[in-house]
Amino acid sequence: MSNHPENLRYSKEHEWLTDAVDGVSTVGITEYAANALGDVVYAQLPEVGTTVTAGESCGELESTKSVSDLYAPVTGEVVEINSAVVDEPALVNSEPFEGGWLFKVRITDEPGDLLSADEYTAFTAG
Repeated sequence: MSNHPENLRYSKEHEWLTDAVDGVSTVGITEYAANALGDVVYAQLPEVGTTVTAGESCGELESTKSVSDLYAPVTGEVVEINSAVVDEPALVNSEPFEGGWLFKVRITDEPGDLLSADEYTAFTAG
């Protein structure tokens, strides 16, 4: 079973989201998703200044198994990307909740269907 930190919220597309600080949240993919993908070898992240829309594709993660779309858990403007993940995509696997974060977004709209850690655990168990 994957570890789902209590202080994060989760999307059904397997992204996590921090609570906003000054309107900005950090986004990454969950350990569950990283394990399902396998070894990530390439990360295409949204560009700084891009507007992402909740539930829509905003990038890709390529692994030794497959290519997977990256979905925005909220709507807003990308204010920073994790260049360390672009340079070393394996961080998504080794540190999904720390150094493997993907981008930061200034939130303009948040869907009401984000899950708590317990809800996400139940979602991934079923």
